[in-house]
Amino acid sequence: MPSQKPRVRRVPVAMPETGAHEQPWYRSIRFSGFSLLMLGIIVLFVVVLAPSLRTLIQQQEQIAQQQREVASQKADVAQKKHDVARWDDRAYIEAQARDRLLYVYPGEESYLVMGAEDADGSGRAETDSGSPVSSDVQTPKVDWVQAMLSSVLQSGLTEKTTEELVAPDVNGTGDPTGAATADTE
Repeated sequence: MPSQKPRVRRVPVAMPETGAHEQPWYRSIRFSGFSLLMLGIIVLFVVVLAPSLRTLIQQQEQIAQQQREVASQKADVAQKKHDVARWDDRAYIEAQARDRLLYVYPGEESYLVMGAEDADGSGRAETDSGSPVSSDVQTPKVDWVQAMLSSVLQSGLTEKTTEELVAPDVNGTGDPTGAATADTE
């Protein structure tokens, strides 16, 4: 029996030229039902979890901020404990009494230098608010202790309302309202 050979027909085929009629990559994508289902699940997953992730990030930032505050407060507490521990030392207490309160031992002499030039060389002493300090010794025009005592007694023993009460004269002008008059200026 003669063996039958399959018939094969050979057809010449030409390969397409490169670059001619090339399609973009997205044209070759084929969507199936499974791909669309997975894409829908991913979109739903992002929509559901996005607010939760934003909340998580905000809470993490708050935790980090509060941890920084706690660390700062712990450092402050440690510094304050160190400052309190310094007051147990007699030499430190003595130095503070000499510097702040101008205390001296019996027999020692303390000198307070007034009018010395500052480090900036201005030569004028100033208060904390920036006003110049007078070099003249001044006496107050009014006894503030007596004025305060009279104010307390007057407000406690009177039948007047708070609107009817007048502040005591602490400016030394003689006017109970504290306003300067023409004859005292």
